[in-house]
Amino acid sequence: MKIALLGYGKMGKVIESIALNRGHEVTLKIDKHSRDYDIKSVDVAINFSTPDSAVDNIREALENNIPVISGTTGWLSELETIETLCEEKKGAFIYASNFSLGVNIFFELNKNLAKMMQTLSDYKVDLEEIHHTQKQDAPSGTAITLAEGVLENSNYKAWELAPSKEFNNLEITAIRKDDVPGTHSVNYNSNIDSISLTHTAHNRNGFGLGAVVAAEWIIGKTGIYTMNDVLNIK
Repeated sequence: MKIALLGYGKMGKVIESIALNRGHEVTLKIDKHSRDYDIKSVDVAINFSTPDSAVDNIREALENNIPVISGTTGWLSELETIETLCEEKKGAFIYASNFSLGVNIFFELNKNLAKMMQTLSDYKVDLEEIHHTQKQDAPSGTAITLAEGVLENSNYKAWELAPSKEFNNLEITAIRKDDVPGTHSVNYNSNIDSISLTHTAHNRNGFGLGAVVAAEWIIGKTGIYTMNDVLNIK
């Protein structure tokens, strides 16, 4: 499989290493200075570029019938436009806020816990995410996905960055520390006890592996998919 890396920062280098170890080729490495490259020469594109480059990178690939795996967050106001383009071109596209296989299991555990806690009004829910200081968006896309899983299965109407101005909003605390790949917690607190779900990434390898697995899976397919499709999570 010939891969284009759209974005060649830390995550791009991790994905390259994993892809090579799994027998693939990385034949294009695109950064903000790249010009006049031939995206048609690859089988799949994996996008971990900056938020301001993501839409153009994804559009270029889809317009040339190259399936796209995208893990960049912070550009989702344009997601509907990209999905429409994918449908028009009969292309293939997966966006995930986090490609870690463990995190995608964590997403499902989060939804199930929210359903179980829905009628227990004594518990106040909040989320916390911790990332490295180079991360440009806050809260993280993973935290937003977790928040959406709670909102779907609770009486909360919206999420809000801490400190929350509305008592009934789901509060997300975003913390930035050096060299933290990503830690996410969903906390249920009452006067009696507390329940927490936490996922801690020890390095970036899990994100890279999930992206490469998704790229392997999407070859030969058309449509818009999620990591639940890749992992066969119903």
